[in-house]
Amino acid sequence: MDLGLKGRTALVFGASSGLALASAEALAAEGANVAIVGRRRDVIEREAERVGALGLRGDVTVPRDLEHAVEQTLNAFGGIDILVWNSGGPPPGTALDVTPESLDEAAELLLQPLVRLVHLCLPHLSASDAGRILAITSIASKEPVPHIALSNMLRPGVAAFLKTLAGELGPQGITVNCVAPGRIATARLDHLYPNGPTDADLADIPLRRWGEPREFGDIVCFLASERASYLTGQTFVVDGGLQRALF
Repeated sequence: MDLGLKGRTALVFGASSGLALASAEALAAEGANVAIVGRRRDVIEREAERVGALGLRGDVTVPRDLEHAVEQTLNAFGGIDILVWNSGGPPPGTALDVTPESLDEAAELLLQPLVRLVHLCLPHLSASDAGRILAITSIASKEPVPHIALSNMLRPGVAAFLKTLAGELGPQGITVNCVAPGRIATARLDHLYPNGPTDADLADIPLRRWGEPREFGDIVCFLASERASYLTGQTFVVDGGLQRALF
């Protein structure tokens, strides 16, 4: 299936590893121009060379780094058609572990950069005939997960902001969607489950396994494509059936 991504330009954040890197790989494999952004210069440059992407060092919590990433992508490719937002997650912990300070830090990681990037990229997405905004979120945006209270608080805010944005940008033909992973085999999952999955952890998942990053990246790639032009304002859960809610 030709997804119509050849020659499109995607700017992917938090892409030195894990889900965003897998998304960048899928986009590049479909012929898109891809710029990937990550904090670790050596890693981002190595992965960019492997994937065939433009590697940019940047910290999503630093506004100037966001501006620089947009500027460098425009200089390299002349436009931006696809924005893929990913920032990783805040530290795990219970609701009683949350403090005003940790809440501010989590908002600076999950919400503030996304808002800044939307404003930075919108003129270029509007100029595209197939603008796409995609956010890698979490199953915590759909239902609380016991040991990640900060994500439970803020991921729904990301989804609500983008749902609202989808209604506002739809008349321009720009689609806006979230992709929410369940338990995908990444470094984040290693941090949350340092001893690996127990039989009980896997029993919660109908497919009885962790997901693979590429399985997730393929969904992001599809949503960025022409084939997904009538999908907007949605959160697509990639979790092997873990979520129990109907909607």
